[in-house]
Amino acid sequence: MEKGTIDRRISVAPMMDWTDRHCRYFLRLLTRHTLLYTEMVTTGAVLRGDRDRLLAYDPAEHPLALQLGGSDPAELAQAARIAAEFGFDEVNLNVGCPSDRVQSGRFGACLMAEPPLVAACVAAMRAAVDLPVTVKTRTGIDDRDSYAELVDFIGRVAEGGCQIFIIHARKAWLTGLSPKQNREIPPLRHDIVHRLKQDFPHLRFILNGGLTDLDQIAEQLRRADGVMIGRAAYENPYLLAEVDRRFFHATRPPPGRRQLIWDLLPYVDRESRAGTPLHCITRHLLGLFQGVPGARAWRRYLSEHVHRPGAGSEVLAAALHQIPEPVAP
Repeated sequence: MEKGTIDRRISVAPMMDWTDRHCRYFLRLLTRHTLLYTEMVTTGAVLRGDRDRLLAYDPAEHPLALQLGGSDPAELAQAARIAAEFGFDEVNLNVGCPSDRVQSGRFGACLMAEPPLVAACVAAMRAAVDLPVTVKTRTGIDDRDSYAELVDFIGRVAEGGCQIFIIHARKAWLTGLSPKQNREIPPLRHDIVHRLKQDFPHLRFILNGGLTDLDQIAEQLRRADGVMIGRAAYENPYLLAEVDRRFFHATRPPPGRRQLIWDLLPYVDRESRAGTPLHCITRHLLGLFQGVPGARAWRRYLSEHVHRPGAGSEVLAAALHQIPEPVAP
């Protein structure tokens, strides 16, 4: 059984080195309803590492999903139980990352070649917790990218109890391409996700890949159960400002860019007192004024001042003076 209901129409992808707790807190100021994901955390790190640090988050980040990397059903089950104890709203299994480091650990996209193992992992996690257990995957790997092979993968993993699949609508090459290239070179195939939804109407499919504006998102929501935004939400975070009103029927006006920074300052002060270096937070804010006059000066001011000893929220307040007042509220 699964507890709770998560609105999955809009989510922000798990992105290594990007969607840490500081990024997620900032994104939550932009949108109250979008589902957020952690960076991928390996089962080994959860079970044997500093889990209090790795799994830390602010309560404001809910709804929040933990993405796990692993391939041992017993370890994944134990990690899922820990995720439930920490209060996460979902556990997601990474079957999409193609990096060499991930492959060497026998998880990520290479698991697409082992559907029975993925099904066993899902079954073990579902037996361990009453949280939703989801799988994020690709449309195929290497030359194993036929629709029939994808259907077989989805069918077998569904037999393990997975009812929600997040599909990055590109295949992955396990050799010859870097993770960055695997996000750009294999062609986007949104049509494959649409076809999966037709062929498995009882399952839920979240489409990921190449979505950069709200009109595209609205169009894809006509064909899929939800959409997941990746790099566009990080590089241009203000994209999310209208999400709540457009897709979740919120009535409050979106916060202005300046107001977002003012709203963030108490968090910055709190984290500074706890010893968090300022740049750990401000690195996620560089794209906030994308396309606005003064954006380059904003980025430059932050880059030049956040590393000085004792730098705190006053640096952010001063950086706002780089943006002309009439241009960005």
